[in-house]
Amino acid sequence: MLLFLTGGIDLRFGDETGFNLEPNVPYGWSREGEQVGIPSKKGGNLNVFGLLNVAGNLTSFVTTKTINSETIIACLDEFVETIEKTTVVVLDNAPWHVSEEIEKKIEQWEEKGLLIFYLPTYSPHLNLIETLWRKIKLEWLKPKDFINKEELHKAIKNILKNYNSEEYKIDFTIKESCYDNFV
Repeated sequence: MLLFLTGGIDLRFGDETGFNLEPNVPYGWSREGEQVGIPSKKGGNLNVFGLLNVAGNLTSFVTTKTINSETIIACLDEFVETIEKTTVVVLDNAPWHVSEEIEKKIEQWEEKGLLIFYLPTYSPHLNLIETLWRKIKLEWLKPKDFINKEELHKAIKNILKNYNSEEYKIDFTIKESCYDNFV
């Protein structure tokens, strides 16, 4: 833990999510007598694999294809070439994260400074990137973004590109007083 707190490693939380033309609306309201509709269609799929650290650094990979072990390997192979210090990637136990193909790559990634850490089963609440996916789907995407596939893809790519700006930011920082217990 001390290595993470002192900046000795880059701790990244990794996961994937999918977006489509069926909006995620947790609740809604309108004026009395007024009906508000949100367009909803099938299709328009865009899948994202992301690696997020608490400092707000996000590396994302976008595809219209299905995310599977092959996709995860390609993303991590590209990512490992950019790391500058030991990096730990936290993943859940999705079948495409723990597959035989992934297991075969772990030693090669470790040689380059990329370590994989698996969360306990059924613990998505421990993966910080889940908060990002929730914010995008429930707050940052607007009804107008679901007009068509092109608008949806444009909006998602804009959010990912501008993540950690004033408009799209999540503050995961630990207040200094929290460090007292670790030093």
